[in-house]
Amino acid sequence: MMRQILVVAAHPDDEVLGCGGTIAKLVDEGASVHVAFLADGVLSREGDESEQSKAIDARRLAARQCCDILGVESITFGDFPDNMMDSVPLLNIVKKVEELVEKYNPDTVFTHHGGDLNIDHQRVHEAVVTASRPQKDLPIKTLLFFEVPSSTEWQLPGRAPLFAPNWFFDISNTVERKIRAFEVYAEELRDWPHPRSIKGVEYLARWRGATVGFEAAEAFSLGRELR
Repeated sequence: MMRQILVVAAHPDDEVLGCGGTIAKLVDEGASVHVAFLADGVLSREGDESEQSKAIDARRLAARQCCDILGVESITFGDFPDNMMDSVPLLNIVKKVEELVEKYNPDTVFTHHGGDLNIDHQRVHEAVVTASRPQKDLPIKTLLFFEVPSSTEWQLPGRAPLFAPNWFFDISNTVERKIRAFEVYAEELRDWPHPRSIKGVEYLARWRGATVGFEAAEAFSLGRELR
């Protein structure tokens, strides 16, 4: 039976930054991967309505191109307000995630770490954890939290749980595809030494790999695994 994987991300580009190499690896192994973006990722930025509409279209086009490179089977775009998901009742976000779980019946879900600095990442994490609570007939067996450069590592000690990875995927054979997919988000790229630069993303993958004996890896915090 084909594995069904669901990636729930706040914004387009979080998916490739957090688990792009792992997505490609799982697809290569025969899994079916579905990616859902809950916020538009654009509307908190300056510009009139026309400019913002064009920006959303461009961001979604980049997301489709990125996910095509990674081998994603389907993409869902939500319209929760960018960088203002704390203004939305958590229940509304939970219901959206529950709809995704019912639609795709995933055995594994990847999403944000709860200690991220970005408020949308925090809210998505809370919603996924709530929607994934272990109940009879729930398909989710593994819940994993990824790191997003320029959010996860920027949180201050004591303000939230720090990211402490205990689950790693070897992406030695897919790290180049991850980088190529990330390059599609041209508007989101930053110059080195920013953590969301090409070098920053690759160096993180190389460092995570080096800590566990791989050429490259993506690191996760295990939320729950049912056997």
